Amino acid sequence: MMKHEQLAEYVYWIGKIDDREVPFHRLVLTKGTTYNAYLLKTDKPTLIDTVDFQFAKEFVNHLSQLIDPKEIQYIVVNHTEPDHSGGIAALAHRAPDATFVCTEMAVDELKEMYRLQNRQFLVVEDGDTLDIGGKTLKFKETPYLHTEETMITYSIEDKILFPCDIFSTHIAIEELYNDEVDMTDDFLGYYQAIIHPHRRYVKTLMEAMEELDVQLIAPSHGYLIRKDVEKFVNLYAEMSADSDCNKKVTIIYTTIRNNTRKIAHIMQEKLEEYNIEVAVFNADRADHDEILDCVAEADAVFIGSSTKYADLIGGLEDVLKKLKEINLEGKIAAAFGSYGWSGEAIEVIQDYLKETNMNVQTTAQIIKTTGMTDVEFPIRIRFSPNDNQVKKIEDSASYVADLLRSTI
Repeated sequence: MMKHEQLAEYVYWIGKIDDREVPFHRLVLTKGTTYNAYLLKTDKPTLIDTVDFQFAKEFVNHLSQLIDPKEIQYIVVNHTEPDHSGGIAALAHRAPDATFVCTEMAVDELKEMYRLQNRQFLVVEDGDTLDIGGKTLKFKETPYLHTEETMITYSIEDKILFPCDIFSTHIAIEELYNDEVDMTDDFLGYYQAIIHPHRRYVKTLMEAMEELDVQLIAPSHGYLIRKDVEKFVNLYAEMSADSDCNKKVTIIYTTIRNNTRKIAHIMQEKLEEYNIEVAVFNADRADHDEILDCVAEADAVFIGSSTKYADLIGGLEDVLKKLKEINLEGKIAAAFGSYGWSGEAIEVIQDYLKETNMNVQTTAQIIKTTGMTDVEFPIRIRFSPNDNQVKKIEDSASYVADLLRSTI
């Protein structure tokens, strides 16, 4: 069922209410969901987001009751995931003169997904504004909430925030606004399922919102928030806040030319930014019993080695063999290392870790649970880490820090 309702002068909500049990992110949304899009019928008609691709034709037919799609001049894409951008599949050829507005990272994704190679794009950066003829839109980048290309859009004159997935609820709504129903449980449930894995990026959102006077939050799923706006914003801040978590990490390594040592210390510095206690050991210099005692006390363990002749180096393997003798249930584990050719030692460490009862981090696991592609495990660095690789190491360390903080 498609509906629409006027929110402010020239501003319309267009929603697809999906009351099925909806498969979504390996979950089943037992209460269904709502796909929200917004039409700003100004002198330069603008559409903000669309609906899921399976409802694209229905969406365009319904939109046509409000405006001839040929009149649309801008299509704002806050987030490229198909449950928001999917309507473009049917809309693009019906709105041939529309310019797509998005972050730079979203451009190639949209071109490939919807064959928009010959269409006009307006790339916006953090803080940019766009005059749409009677209203002004302001854009703020909010990467990784919950994918890297994400941004939020704010209508200055209306004081309406269009944050896409952020502040959403998964429910097939009967009432449009939050002052007509108690939505708190659904709001918190959505945060835990979708936003919580990316909680360290909520700080960027909070900073972006400091300069915005938001009177209405119009997300892309579920209820629109016009009552207690500050309360719901503060819930995000509270649930994602840094805290002294009293967690411990042990990092163990062996190295040839200090490249793996560098990785270990980059991780140490990043973890300590989260108030995590870190112990670092060179397995060729430290007492192995002391190392194992520290592993037993730790909440997470990183183990790394350089690769020489397709194998581990030094005395690290003796430590790895003894891990199976210790009950390490509940601990997080990750492998890392530097290499010059194929880096077999890193994979050997990964195999040893999988023989324990620790929660061993893998890229596949992270993609399946969060959709994040910027975090990789094992951490593989060719030779000495350059600037881009330093960020890769820091992102992986931050991910583990976030896992530890979420289990306080």
